[in-house]
Amino acid sequence: MKLISSGSPFETKMGYSRAVVKGDWCFVSGTTGYGADGVMPAGIADQARNCFATIAKALADGGFEMADVVRVQYTVTDAALVDDLIPALGEVFADIRPAATMVVAGLIRPEMLVEIEVTALKGA
Repeated sequence: MKLISSGSPFETKMGYSRAVVKGDWCFVSGTTGYGADGVMPAGIADQARNCFATIAKALADGGFEMADVVRVQYTVTDAALVDDLIPALGEVFADIRPAATMVVAGLIRPEMLVEIEVTALKGA
């Protein structure tokens, strides 16, 4: 098993990894839209793009790529934001088309509008 860290201090404080690789599988933790610079964009689409950048890096660190994603879960804070979110999702997954779930729920900070979690299978 390989634990992948993004370097965030929350990983140690909260006791989790950005991703875990076990055999041909990679499980990426729920990822919010903070950029590498620690800044959270105001819009949900740009937050999703930041999520995907963080996820892609974690996958690459584990020897995977976005095309290996077989499952995705989106948590959005407001169903009214989904239409703004959809284009960013299509940019990444239009051709990959993983199994997907979208849930409307609160997140731990008010600026967070979306959280994305993925599971990848090598060679999928």
